[in-house]
Amino acid sequence: MTVINKSTGNFGSKIFAGWRHAAGESWSDYVDHEFVRGLGDGSLPRPAFMAYLIQDYIFLIHFSRAWALAIVKSETPEQMRGAAATVNALINDEIQLHVGICAREGITEAQLLQAKEEPENLAYTRYVMDAGLSGDLLDLLATLAPCVFGYADIGYRLSECHDTTTLYREWIDTYHSDDYKPVCVSVASLIEQVAYSKLGDKPELNPRWSVLCNRFKTATQLEANFWSMGLRLGNSG
Repeated sequence: MTVINKSTGNFGSKIFAGWRHAAGESWSDYVDHEFVRGLGDGSLPRPAFMAYLIQDYIFLIHFSRAWALAIVKSETPEQMRGAAATVNALINDEIQLHVGICAREGITEAQLLQAKEEPENLAYTRYVMDAGLSGDLLDLLATLAPCVFGYADIGYRLSECHDTTTLYREWIDTYHSDDYKPVCVSVASLIEQVAYSKLGDKPELNPRWSVLCNRFKTATQLEANFWSMGLRLGNSG
């Protein structure tokens, strides 16, 4: 299949750009995964999409908790406001997309809450929480960043490269919308502020830089595994 080579950019964050560069092919494995290409051209089997969506609902519950932890780890009111805004976007916007699509498939939110959490989901969400609990705000942000920026990247790539008639247009439009872009800009600003305050004017020379890059890369790989999980579950029925 054709590799999609478009990108949203860095949302004003040199730190994110550095982390993404350090992730190497892991980033393209994530944003140009077979599952993602299937979303774009509509070839993704519906069972695979619904299996992913149910697991992603569970993921977003944990992701919201991780961003709430970012409020706890924040050192200034400005940092707290940035983290709180992301929690609000997750709870009141992104999760509702999942609830709405599932409702049209006859799946209630109560059923979503009772769904079995798959191993790939457990591995990813617990890795993020462990980073936040054992480290500081910057460690947590390095593991949260791939999801925030990766979905924007994917939304942009698919919106630009594929037909508007794809079955998954609603999902694509959510992550390519005017509502989602400010979330990414806010998170980018928070990462810049925290990184430079903790690492200094040349963060890439700080001893912590390689550790943060590894956290980002690991979370990116876990994101790619999440797509593979969707394909696995879709083929298991």
